[in-house]
Amino acid sequence: MGTKWNIGTTSLLLLLAFVAQVSADSYFDVTEYGAMADGKTDISKALLKAWSLACSSTTSSRVVVPAGTYALGQVTLEGPCKAPINLVVKGTIRAPGDTSKFKPQAGWIAFQYLDQFTLSGNGVFDGQGPAMWGKKCDRSKYCHILPISLRFNFITNSIVKDITSKDSKQFHMNVLGCRNLTFVQVTISAPGDSPNTDGIHIGRSSQINIIHSTIQTGDDCISIGDGSEQISIEGVNCGPGHGISVGSLGLYPHEAPVIGIRVKNCTLTDTTNGVRVKTWPDSPQGSATGMHFENVIMNNVANPILIDQEYCPYNQCKLQSPSRVKISDLVFKNIQGTTSTQIAVKLVCSKGFPCQKVEVGNINLRYTGPEGPAISQCKNVEPTLWGMQMPHTCAHDI
Repeated sequence: MGTKWNIGTTSLLLLLAFVAQVSADSYFDVTEYGAMADGKTDISKALLKAWSLACSSTTSSRVVVPAGTYALGQVTLEGPCKAPINLVVKGTIRAPGDTSKFKPQAGWIAFQYLDQFTLSGNGVFDGQGPAMWGKKCDRSKYCHILPISLRFNFITNSIVKDITSKDSKQFHMNVLGCRNLTFVQVTISAPGDSPNTDGIHIGRSSQINIIHSTIQTGDDCISIGDGSEQISIEGVNCGPGHGISVGSLGLYPHEAPVIGIRVKNCTLTDTTNGVRVKTWPDSPQGSATGMHFENVIMNNVANPILIDQEYCPYNQCKLQSPSRVKISDLVFKNIQGTTSTQIAVKLVCSKGFPCQKVEVGNINLRYTGPEGPAISQCKNVEPTLWGMQMPHTCAHDI
C-alpha cells in the first residue's frame, strides 16, 4: 500500500500531550457563567462564554461541564484558538426534543477549525432521539432533516477520549475535513432499530484513528465516505448495527478517492452486515483502493464479508448500468466466527469495472442454519485465495 500504520505512537503522543495540558491549563467552569444543572435551563450562553474566554487564552485551557444534567441547544464551538483547548464534560448534556428551529445541516454541537483540541471527561451527550424516531425519520427515507449530534469539522491534531454519545436523532458523530484526529475509548449507544443513527461517519479526512471503542446503534457502526485517506479502526466492538462499511460510494459526481483503510482486531456481534464495501450502480467515476480487513471476529453476523457494487437500498436504481467506482487492493484475512446467513462471503463487483487485486485468506465462518453449510458467491472478481477457506471463496457464481 505504501502507507505506514503507527496508531500506537500517534495515540501515545496525543495522550502525553493531553496529560501535560491538564497539569498546566487555565480552568473555566460553565457554572461560574450561569449554567444550571437542572436538566431544563439551556446552558448555551454559559458554555459559549466559557469557550470564548478559554479560546482567547494564550496558555492551554479547560472548559469544564461538572457532574449533573444540563440542557443544551444548538451550539458551534469554534476556533482557531490561541493555545490548546480541552472541553471536559463530566455530566450529561441533553439535546432538545424539538429541533425544528435548528439551523439546517449544522448539527446539535459542532466543533470546528480547531488544532490541539481535546474532548474528554467521561460525560454523556444525550441526543434525545426517541422524541423524533419514527415521526420525522423512518427507514424509507434519508433523515437529513434531523441534526447530527456531534460534528467535527476541520479539526487537526486532536483527540476525543472517554465520552459517550447516546440516542442521536441522526448520526452520532460526523467527521469532515479533519486530519490526525483520534477517537479512543468512545462509547456510542442507540437501539438496534433506531433509524439512520450511524456511529461515526468519516468523509474528506485523513489520518483518522478509532480505537478501543464500543458502538451499538441502528445503522453502520462506522461508515467511511469519499475522500477518506489513512483511516485506522482497531479494537472496536460493533453491534447491534449494520457493521463497518466503506461507502456507500458513487452517489454524487466528483467524489474524491478512498485510499488506505485498515480495520483490525475488531469484534462484530448481531449486526446485519460485517465488513463491507458498497457502491451505487449507474454511478459517476470513482475509486477505492488499499483496504485491509484483518483479525475480525464475527458473532452471529449476517453477510460477514461483503462487496456490494449493486447497492440499492430503496430499489430505485438502474441496476442494468454498472457502478463506475473502481475497487482495487482489497484484503480480507483472518476473519472467523459465526454467520446468521448462509451466504457468508459475497463479492459482487461491477461488470463495467471488475474488482482488481482482491485477496481472501484464512476465512473460517460457520453457519448452523437449516439451509446447510455456509457458502460463498462472487460476480466479476477473481480473488487470490490462500489459507483456510470456509466457505470456499467464489465456489458459486451469481
